[in-house]
Amino acid sequence: MATLDDFRKLDLRIAEIKEVNDHPNADKLLILTLDLGDRQKQVVAGIKNFYFREELLGKQVVLVDNLEPVVLRGVESQGMILAGSDENILAIISPEKKLKLGSIVK
Repeated sequence: MATLDDFRKLDLRIAEIKEVNDHPNADKLLILTLDLGDRQKQVVAGIKNFYFREELLGKQVVLVDNLEPVVLRGVESQGMILAGSDENILAIISPEKKLKLGSIVK
């Protein structure tokens, strides 16, 4: 079972999606450019089958900011956005109200 200390190890931040591009080597992946206010990050996300580009641009999301970068099908991903899913739908976790970019999620 995870502890509160385990949860505190995650650095969750509010970011805004500034750019959305198709992944050149994967049908279900998108390459997102996220703005954290003081910097930008690139994230590869498996959300292409659930969102149109227009829905994503300008959307605030929750980013796991302190993950070690990984290369997914030849493209570096510098974090992970949070989403929930069931058998049919995937939904990005987004704040109810606009927050300052880079705000800590607690």
